[in-house]
Amino acid sequence: MARYLKELLLVLYLVRGYADYLDRVGALGLGFATLLYGAMFVVLVVALWMSAYIRQTLVRHLFALVMFASAVFFEVYARVTDSYLTYSQFVSLVYSGGFIQEAVYQYREVIISAGLGGLLLLLGIGLKPRRRLPVPVYLPIAAPLVGVLLLSGVLFVRAGEGARGLPVMYTPLAYLNLFTYEALHNTVGPREPVRIARLTAAIEHDIVLIIDESISGNYLDINTPFGVYTGLKTPPMGVEIFNFGYAASIANCSADTNVTLRYGGTRDDYIRINSTLPSIWQYAKKAGLRTVYIDAQRTGGNLQNLMTDLEKQDIDEFVQFDQVSVRDRDMAAAAKLIELLGDDRAELVVMNKVGAHFPVHDKYPDDFMSYRPALPRGQFQEVADTGERDGFNGQKDDWMLYRNAYQNTLLWNVGEFFKRVFQQADLSRAVLIYTSDHGQDLHERGNPGLNTHCGGDPVAEEGLVPLVVIEGAQSHTLDWRRAWAQNKDRSSHYNIFPTLLQLMGYEPTGIEANYGKSLSQPTEDAFTFNYRFNARLGAMPEWKYIDLNHIVTPGPTQAQMAAGQ
Repeated sequence: MARYLKELLLVLYLVRGYADYLDRVGALGLGFATLLYGAMFVVLVVALWMSAYIRQTLVRHLFALVMFASAVFFEVYARVTDSYLTYSQFVSLVYSGGFIQEAVYQYREVIISAGLGGLLLLLGIGLKPRRRLPVPVYLPIAAPLVGVLLLSGVLFVRAGEGARGLPVMYTPLAYLNLFTYEALHNTVGPREPVRIARLTAAIEHDIVLIIDESISGNYLDINTPFGVYTGLKTPPMGVEIFNFGYAASIANCSADTNVTLRYGGTRDDYIRINSTLPSIWQYAKKAGLRTVYIDAQRTGGNLQNLMTDLEKQDIDEFVQFDQVSVRDRDMAAAAKLIELLGDDRAELVVMNKVGAHFPVHDKYPDDFMSYRPALPRGQFQEVADTGERDGFNGQKDDWMLYRNAYQNTLLWNVGEFFKRVFQQADLSRAVLIYTSDHGQDLHERGNPGLNTHCGGDPVAEEGLVPLVVIEGAQSHTLDWRRAWAQNKDRSSHYNIFPTLLQLMGYEPTGIEANYGKSLSQPTEDAFTFNYRFNARLGAMPEWKYIDLNHIVTPGPTQAQMAAGQ
């Protein structure tokens, strides 16, 4: 038996994917396409088999580790999202790499489980072979490399499609090949200077764009009767709040949305615009504004959301909070914003908040645990331990705990954030636009999976975000009341960049010609978000329409009734 252990392990691993193979054959039906699929399947299995007979121990172990890591990566994604890992989603994951530590901790049980299953593959390749294949010594090494290249070629000519139902260890490696190729060859053009004319004199007010993280518009009190308290319904004296209601996000992944908010990409032309037209910082500096970026998510000067060192050169003040715990960084961001609003300098401030990105177990103080029972606490931050974590398996009871922890996080990172800003900041000469990068799938419908966003088959709530304008009495910028009346529940992220340029005094006709409509115009928005933002190799973006008649909103809870909400 030991003589055939390697082969047995490989067979057992391949048999684990039988459902995917049958699904693929069922989808293709009987015909030539199935023959091609079968031929590709056989070639890749043979290449995998030959890798197990590489004579050089170090080389064989290296192949085993690479194949193992690739297979586990694919399986974890599939189990977390309950969907297939497409090339577009792979690229989005690469761009969202800044959240890798949080994701690993959040889904560690899934990773461990997938890793245990992957041991069959790891040992099947890595164990010393008991026999030699009667082939040249280089062939077992070349075979898996050729297999990856062959699949990469198929995916290249089919715009990233064509790997479904094939041995999964090859798919992420082929995707990585395509991504590397595109990174080396895809150059749209050089970055252009600011060309739109300005109509006004020097700007005398601050312009602030607050981009929250993972805040779903259907969980806030400004949009739904039983939403979480935000403080945005009761502005302080001398401040007006215009709640534009529900808005559609650019995408359901952070990096895709953030880079487009900074560069102004449109639905029809976001790749070219994001790659070649000026950034929001360049427009602000041309308008005489000092530029400030507050990043509450990263530390140590690390950049995220596709920001580059070249882009950073146009930021006058780059703020992170290295010595502040994750739980308190939004409060530190509020304090910094309060300082900036009171410094008597006209500035553009863009802020990325911590918000409610997973894990949400410990992103709020104990005093803000109004929604119970919540996820066990104490393993994500140094806070009071209120219970052991039993694991998060995506079951109905797990999601109930998650939603309660999520709402507690909103109380702190949204409600308390704005409470402090409204109590302490000088908002008289400021215009603030508040939104989130994307919404959340909190599995209110009982749909399977562990993910909250970035899914390849998203629910509408993943793209549903808040959109609020806050203006001080002395600003007098745009006719916000008229804009609110015509655009409430009808706008999207795509209207924000043109609005920022209009606030900076740029000529409206030039703005619309390049970037579309601002909030001061009837937006006539399509109300869709892009869940194939990284449409590559000739593939087209995929858009999800948000039907507000079918949005799930939270109902009353014991905590809400006890608080008298």
